Amino acid sequence: MGFIDQSIVPAEDGGLLDVYSSTVASAVDLVGPAVSRIERIGGRGGHGSGFVISPDGLIVTNNHVVEEGRLVRITTPDGFVTEGRVLGRDPDTDIALIRADSSVGAWARLGDSKRLKRGHIAIAIGNPLGFEWTVTAGIISALGRSMRAANGRVIDDVIQTDAALNPGNSGGPLVSSSGEVVGVNTAVIQGAQSIAFAVASNTAQYVVSELLRFGKVRRAFIGIAADTIELHRRVALQAGVTQTTSVRLRRVEPGSPAEKGGLQEGDLVLAINDKPVAGVDDVVRLMDGDRIGQETAFLIFSVQGTIETKYVTPAARPL
Repeated sequence: MGFIDQSIVPAEDGGLLDVYSSTVASAVDLVGPAVSRIERIGGRGGHGSGFVISPDGLIVTNNHVVEEGRLVRITTPDGFVTEGRVLGRDPDTDIALIRADSSVGAWARLGDSKRLKRGHIAIAIGNPLGFEWTVTAGIISALGRSMRAANGRVIDDVIQTDAALNPGNSGGPLVSSSGEVVGVNTAVIQGAQSIAFAVASNTAQYVVSELLRFGKVRRAFIGIAADTIELHRRVALQAGVTQTTSVRLRRVEPGSPAEKGGLQEGDLVLAINDKPVAGVDDVVRLMDGDRIGQETAFLIFSVQGTIETKYVTPAARPL
């Protein structure tokens, strides 16, 4: 690729490039100091990225970065090295939580991934291929995706982006143009034009809270894969709901509680037990362990074009 001759770039385009560059740089300045290199201690070696989310040294990374390890080595951007212990991990979302043994300085706050829209800037920060604290940028191309994790389980509420990810980026933050962490980078599909994925921050926040409280994530299982989509105003008015997005069922597993309750592929989930559902993260949060064995009301806009209430009894998550 050759250099751009700035003399032939229209002034207004040059200004836009400057604004874009300043936006990315500002976001990196805010979040970059909180991003650390994470290395497993003992067992099979491996490394990835992580980022601090609280002043007391809580660090979010990927489950596949720590795997079965209990101790990790943490290296901060300024070269400070300390150790940490794994507080808990959730293979179903590829999220793990670490507490550093000593202060690691800067920290970043998990933002609200519901505020994202397709086309927004996405900035990935991490340690790919041993090159420390590398930054890549792209755009968000889809929200509320589902993808299959390494353990075969379906991860819900995934952000799709073209911000380049490489080995070592795993566990690093996906950052918005305003400098908020909106996702946890988790995977890239090779040979597919570098389509990359991150677990949305709202789901990551839920997982972190469950790991802190219970040491694991309690889940009710209904057997669906779903996407977050725009909700047509006519449907919202007909159903008496106020949200502008909802969840479309992309797959209903045969024999699952969802199928037994009458849910079908293509149905839109508008509310669960009268609580509005505006995104896949709402389904994840509302289907916690307390719902196991409890009949649960799903307000849906069916593939037949009718507003209906279906009753589903979630089961315990299969092993």
